[in-house]
Amino acid sequence: MTEMIVGKSLSKTYRTLVDTVSVFENLELKIDKGSMVALVGESGRGKTTLLNIISGLDRPSTGEVWFGGERIDTLDEEMLSDFRNRHVGFIFQHHYLLEDFTALENVLLPLRIGGKTIGEKEKEKAKELLSRVGLSDRLRHYPDQLSGGERQRVAIVRALIHDPDVVFADEPTGSLDRRNADRVEAILWELCRSMGKTFVVATHNMELARKCDAVISL
Repeated sequence: MTEMIVGKSLSKTYRTLVDTVSVFENLELKIDKGSMVALVGESGRGKTTLLNIISGLDRPSTGEVWFGGERIDTLDEEMLSDFRNRHVGFIFQHHYLLEDFTALENVLLPLRIGGKTIGEKEKEKAKELLSRVGLSDRLRHYPDQLSGGERQRVAIVRALIHDPDVVFADEPTGSLDRRNADRVEAILWELCRSMGKTFVVATHNMELARKCDAVISL
């Protein structure tokens, strides 16, 4: 299979007032295009840190990050921001929806940030994706009018609206009850599979990890 993400000799350290803390050292990883991969490990082992590094939100202390054949850890901040806007979708434990925007407006936000003109084509795509996650009757609702599970489904669609190469998720169902978590996970799986997306999730949930094509343990 084609490699989408490659990490070479990745290390991450943080300096404190009295010491240097190592999160991980000389980590090697490969993630294939179209695969679903879980990053697992106890709290403090660096799951979120690694997720941030391979998605371009952070940089390794040493090592290289390659994404779609391009080395990204050496890009300057402007180029890295542009790279994320074009190639990456993010889903976090908290939905981070803008309270003054409707569900539809929140979904379209990444396109606006990327400088794309929002026309009927873009609106119809957003509506179609929201319909696929069961929110066709919630397009004009604001976040405070949606349940926790509904808000997270809006966040999933927002992560996919600009057709990213990879979707990164950090404990995407961690704040939901089991029933809503199961539903959101099923929707996320179906969308990523049907759209052919590479999916990388940092999680404590081993049931979620077992559904993935590969598991990276830290």
